[in-house]
Amino acid sequence: MTKAAELAKMGEVLTNSQIGGRRNIVINGGMNVAQRSTSETGKGADAGYFTIDRMYYFENGTTDVRFTQSQSTDVPTGEGFAKSLKFDCTTADASLASDNQLTLKYRIEGQDIQQLKWGTSSAEKITLSFYIKSTKTGTFIVELSRESRKISQAYTVSSSDTWEKKTLTFDGDTGGSVVTNDSSNRLEINYYMGVGTNYSSGTLDTAWTGGTNANRAVGQVNAFDNTSNNILFTGIQLEVGSQATPFEHRSFGEELALCRRYFIKYDHAVDGNYARVGYGTRTNSTTVRGILNIPTTMRTNPTTKVSGTPRCEGSGAANISSSGSVGTNNGPHSVGLDLTTASVGSADDAVVIDLGLSGEFTMDSEL
Repeated sequence: MTKAAELAKMGEVLTNSQIGGRRNIVINGGMNVAQRSTSETGKGADAGYFTIDRMYYFENGTTDVRFTQSQSTDVPTGEGFAKSLKFDCTTADASLASDNQLTLKYRIEGQDIQQLKWGTSSAEKITLSFYIKSTKTGTFIVELSRESRKISQAYTVSSSDTWEKKTLTFDGDTGGSVVTNDSSNRLEINYYMGVGTNYSSGTLDTAWTGGTNANRAVGQVNAFDNTSNNILFTGIQLEVGSQATPFEHRSFGEELALCRRYFIKYDHAVDGNYARVGYGTRTNSTTVRGILNIPTTMRTNPTTKVSGTPRCEGSGAANISSSGSVGTNNGPHSVGLDLTTASVGSADDAVVIDLGLSGEFTMDSEL
């Protein structure tokens, strides 16, 4: 081994050890956590979080594009990944409307990027690395967007249906305002997969600007122009500096805990039939005021939904009605519930809330 190779290997060892510390700003970049679902069909008409935690699909305008989004086991060989995010085009749109935008987004809280020092003369460069496998080859665009400031870079998918690693370094933003130190969305990574001319008719903005729509995704191919097309992502890593380091593989438990700041799902199919998730007191024979246990502090007061038939059990077991069951007085540390149930027991009876044979509770505080 040459001296240069020896030093390079030593640097890799140090990076992968505790000396390297936490490097990846992206949560769930290895696509391991999928609390909502592992596969959803018929997507594309609306924006949303469908499967993989923290990975948001954005659609602008009206398009015929439909796809199945799934957590896939198709991954780069020998890189330590187990999962990827897959878009499988099921209805194509070969001629996107001028206002169409089909984008995979990752959103970041302001308090998680203070180390970038953007909006000051000391702004740090950042490096984005990821793996992509796409049937469609050609030019793709990644954009960083913060408030009214934007910067884009192009990269090339060279071989169809082949995993390729891409690395892009972006200059720090010395212009604009200092990044607000809060829990709001202050930075987006936008992976464009198809756009109309409103976003591609100008000249690509490769330096930070106030953002002109026509300059945001110039040259972007349409990855949804054929029902044979698939596009997969994994290993998304965003780190301070101009050097890409090996992907920071975190344990499943750690990634799940980080994801639960934004979304929590209690599901009988995962947690077990009759799994107990909260407690409460009857206000009368058909209503319960209760609390759901939360294993972490959520980003903000969550929106709570109930589906299926969870139960309240105490003086007797009673199914909870999804209509009339809402979260009340929610906070980031606890979720209050006013539940409507079948008629059992009486006022002041203590009850335990469980998932029954088909119950689900979701708590959402995503960006």
